[in-house]
Amino acid sequence: MKRSAVNVAKRWCSGGMCLELSEDQMMIQDLARKFSKEIIIPAAAELDRTGAYPHELFKQAWETGLANPHIPSEYGGPGLSNLDSVIITEELAYGCTGVTTALEANGLASAPVLVAGTDEQKKNFLGRLTEEPLKAAYCVTEPGAGSDVQGLKTKAVRKGDEWVVSGSKMWITNGGVANWFFVLANSDEGFVGFVVDADSPGITVGRKEINMGQKCSDTRGITFDEVVIPNSQVLGKPGQGFKVAMKAFDKTRPPVAMGAVGLARRAYEEAVAYSKERKTFGKAICENQAISFMLADMLMGIDAGRFLVYRAALEADAGRPNTHFASMAKCFCADHANKVAADAVQIFGGNGFNSEYPVEKLMRDAKIYQIYEGTSQIQRMIISRWLLSQDY
Repeated sequence: MKRSAVNVAKRWCSGGMCLELSEDQMMIQDLARKFSKEIIIPAAAELDRTGAYPHELFKQAWETGLANPHIPSEYGGPGLSNLDSVIITEELAYGCTGVTTALEANGLASAPVLVAGTDEQKKNFLGRLTEEPLKAAYCVTEPGAGSDVQGLKTKAVRKGDEWVVSGSKMWITNGGVANWFFVLANSDEGFVGFVVDADSPGITVGRKEINMGQKCSDTRGITFDEVVIPNSQVLGKPGQGFKVAMKAFDKTRPPVAMGAVGLARRAYEEAVAYSKERKTFGKAICENQAISFMLADMLMGIDAGRFLVYRAALEADAGRPNTHFASMAKCFCADHANKVAADAVQIFGGNGFNSEYPVEKLMRDAKIYQIYEGTSQIQRMIISRWLLSQDY
């Protein structure tokens, strides 16, 4: 499954439009789809009920080659393209977005290392994730700094060849299971990004947060109390930390957007199947225009969102700036997933409100897509700033 991202982009973008997946990509898609249907879906309801972290599923995905697709082959990873990676994400998210978020958190934590890490840092921290089924976490959000990242209070003080970091992070995915963290802190030299071992003295992991949806994802607060970090674990240079942290989103927002597509597709297919079986007034409810039009709207948005994600991934694979493409994909797919899930519950009627049926979980799981990795409002800010900078 090792492939050149640039070659993938060339295949799609040269010699005219080509909207077909390659044979390799179809094999990857089939592998992920089979894993989702045979491994994830049977376990999803119980994981949602208990909130238990999917350790065994994570291990199985890692053994199957579906974890860490973004890590280059020179550091032990599959070396898949961004496009290949989002193809995998859609299929896994179809099964359960909580499980998918647990897997994708490695991608978010790794992205700053890929963006700004030295070869030694990549061998160390990315290599760990490919040698064993370990997890990592991206520690940026704070109790008082979510969308306003520049308002974060975590402080880094340089002391010789070391830094001392103190502060509190919140809503950290994989926080309680991570082997290492990416941490963003402010300093007298500007923002600094670090890679930090999770067992470093001074780090305290908070309780698991009980969230509305994606309940098996591990979300926690992390406290740093005078944590000593060697200068060799700074990503890039002091003062570049904010840029590094934000550039990571260009890589991670497309797979997050595709997670929303996978969820929407699952809700749509569940709604179609139910609407064909459920009969009222002597006919299947799908024969009513009110229902069939809802289903049509679902499908249109799912396909449109998927190709927005493909565009964002392909731009990254071609080495071109993809920030506004990634934001368009994230915003559109997150909003549409919420609409599809809510409409699926409506089509199921009273049954949709009951936990014995799958769509109520999908509705709860969908909401976070409009919040994490940049709210839908932040995505619109990014898009509008870009469009207003263009000369038309």
